[in-house]
Parts: sequence; structure tokens; C-alpha cells
Amino acid sequence: MDASTNSRRAGWDSLARSYDARISRGQAIAGGKLIPADQATALMEAVIEPGDRICIEGNNQKHADFLARALADASPEKINGLHVVQSNIALAPHLDIFESGIASRLDFCYAGPQGLRLAQLVAEGKVEVGAIHTYLELYARYFTDLTPRVSLIAAEAADREGNLYTGPNTEDTPAIV
Repeated sequence: MDASTNSRRAGWDSLARSYDARISRGQAIAGGKLIPADQATALMEAVIEPGDRICIEGNNQKHADFLARALADASPEKINGLHVVQSNIALAPHLDIFESGIASRLDFCYAGPQGLRLAQLVAEGKVEVGAIHTYLELYARYFTDLTPRVSLIAAEAADREGNLYTGPNTEDTPAIV
């Protein structure tokens, strides 16, 4: 086998190798599927890589405020240049990550009370807007060109095996996951 064939073969499983590396780094922090709340930021720093496309579930029922705050507490030296795909920009931490340099690009549907702040961050060059989508379009594009590498999901309950119960308002959670 020549060097170019070997090089092409080495890249065919790059997503699987990346996934395995992230899981390994996460397990070094967590030691299992459950971690103390005060370790959430360290876990994110271990599994999210610079430039990743991520989603913080932000629908009207579950704004994932704990997860948004934990990501906003991350070090911009460890996590930066993220592309956020998220339906609803509802909380200040959803935009704090752009001010600190953790995230740089945003595709979303609705900004609500954060709309003015978002417009200011766009004007300052701290947020690059990919597009403002309809909900159906954004969720459909999760399967094509806006697939998150990491999804931070809010749930009402979970078991020790990592199964989540997201509650009665789960219409978009399967698409996000």
C-alpha cells in the first residue's frame, strides 16, 4: 500500500476516534455517567473542542440554565470559536459565551428578551449570525449541515445508566440529541 492510500485510510474513522477521545477525557473527569454539579464546567472543558458546533437545549420549556452557566464559566483558552445552533436564546449565559470568546457563530430561531443584547454583540463583531431560522428548518438542518458535535440537554430526571427523562415537552429534544 502506498503512502497516499494509507493516509486516506487513516482518516475514514476520524469521527469515531474523536468520539472515543472525548469519552475518554470525559471519563477521566467524571469516572462514570454521574458527576457532581461542581464538575460540569471541567467536564465540558474535557469534551468540547475549539471550533465545535454545539447546542444548548433552549426551548421554551427547558432553557438549560445550569448548563448554559457552566459553559459560560469555561476557560476561553480551553474552549473557543464555538458555533452554537440553538432554537431559543433566552438567557444571559447563552450570550455570555460570545462576550468571553468561547463562542463566535450562532444559528438560532428566536432571541426574545436577549434580542437587544444579541443585536449589540452582532454590531460589536462578537457574534457572527449564520442565519435566523424557523424552528422546523433548524431542527431539520441538525440532520444535514448543522449537526452539533456536542449537545447539552436539560432533563427533568435521569437514572444512573444515563437515561434521561425530558418531561412532557420533548418535541424537539430527539432532533437535538
